[in-house]
Amino acid sequence: MPGLNAKEIRKLTPTERQKKLEELYNEMSTIRIESATGGGTENPYRIRNVRKAIARILTIQHEEELKQSE
Repeated sequence: MPGLNAKEIRKLTPTERQKKLEELYNEMSTIRIESATGGGTENPYRIRNVRKAIARILTIQHEEELKQSE
């Protein structure tokens, strides 16, 4: 899921984007809990990829808000 690119995100409806954002936030909290309890992650770059995907979605949402306000 975290391997989302901007084209894929732009194709989603605002509702789908919001749902995807919630899923990513849940995944990030799960990863953090795993690492805090000493479980570690099988892929140390997983949290980085999730954070980048969240940032992409938020950026695209902000761009669309700016377009609508023009």
